[in-house]
Amino acid sequence: MNLAETLNLGCLCRTLNPERLRQQLETDPCLQGMLDGLTATHPHLFSETAVFVDPGMRTAVGQAIAAIERVVALPAYQQLALTHAPDIARHDFGPAGVFMGYDFHLGEHGPRLIEINTNAGGALLNAALARAHRDCCEPMQGLMDASSDLTHINQSFVAMFRAEWQAQRGTQPLRTVLITDDAPDSQYLAPEFALARQLFLAHGITAAVGDARELLWKDGALWHPALPGVAVDLVYNRLTDFSLSDPTHEALRSAYVAGAAVVTPHPRAHALFADKRNLITLGDDALLASWGVSAGDRRILQAVVPHTERVTADHADALWARRRQLFFKPVAGYGAKAAYRGDKLTRGVWADILAGGFIAQALVPPSERLVDVDGVPTRLKLDLRAYTFRGQVQLLAARTYTGQTTNFRTAGGGFSPVVVLPAIALDGDTRPLPPLAVCLPSS
Repeated sequence: MNLAETLNLGCLCRTLNPERLRQQLETDPCLQGMLDGLTATHPHLFSETAVFVDPGMRTAVGQAIAAIERVVALPAYQQLALTHAPDIARHDFGPAGVFMGYDFHLGEHGPRLIEINTNAGGALLNAALARAHRDCCEPMQGLMDASSDLTHINQSFVAMFRAEWQAQRGTQPLRTVLITDDAPDSQYLAPEFALARQLFLAHGITAAVGDARELLWKDGALWHPALPGVAVDLVYNRLTDFSLSDPTHEALRSAYVAGAAVVTPHPRAHALFADKRNLITLGDDALLASWGVSAGDRRILQAVVPHTERVTADHADALWARRRQLFFKPVAGYGAKAAYRGDKLTRGVWADILAGGFIAQALVPPSERLVDVDGVPTRLKLDLRAYTFRGQVQLLAARTYTGQTTNFRTAGGGFSPVVVLPAIALDGDTRPLPPLAVCLPSS
């Protein structure tokens, strides 16, 4: 094992400083009490334990994301992806989509892509969490990934939204932002909406959190009661109605189609990246070769993208026979909803899957992190999320859990900061290990 794997399976140290986390979250009087509220309602949102990643793994993740983005940029790929997308996805106003989330499982042969999400939540929370862990103790300072500038990452997030605005509006000033979802106050990550609002306000942009169902489309502009007297310039869209097809979102849909408001992320981004049928395309080496994708990029994708196929009735028996090696997901699913490990399937659920709209993905076991749960060393599964913008990784974060999928209901689990370690080999290397080597198992 490399150093990262050894620490993940042998280090029980807790690096979260709760008071530091409070300071990072409650940066304004209007945010006071956020940590206490999260602790009461989301007791397993934040892990007290960091996840260690080998620098080679971090590099491989970045290379995989860059290769995927190059393929997605191809006209042939876009034409194919849009054939099964709603018409609204054909609108291209310029923005790329904020907070793209690439989710990976980490194995001995490198990262494996599990899925891509276009409205990945948690970036602001994870940035605050990472800063709180980094500040915990002096020994951590030498191990934290210096390439991730956590001090200025919030400025980078604001710059990302400004870039989205400029991609559609050029030099016009960005005045107002609406952070929107259905019933935003009741959403699981509602505290992050408050953090986003405060971030925009701190950078001179009027911002509000508002229910998407209360939007109004009139006089060629988008309006919301949370922004009285001023039109909405940019919508930070947290809806899971990816095509804006719900009748209650008609105002947002109309404004988007008319180009009257900048919406990010948007239906086109979901169609090109997050529809899980795209994983079939990304893993089709012959098809990619016919499009002129380089041999290097194809090698990366063959190593990173697990085999994925459509679930259809004509090969139902073969899929059922192989179900224990497969994971089944709805093509437009999110948050692990209606996703099933094949070895857990019942005949009733299988009938629902065959009814349509699912893909079957080769099962990729997650790696693990040992944590202390009430004094008992406990192994949790982990996955790695890369938050990106236009193919550039802004932040790495991990999620630790038990069960089939991430759930934020696991004692000792939740969001975990990622520590990218120095390149140090354990076998035959006599150089001193970093201070956290005291966490290594004794045997």
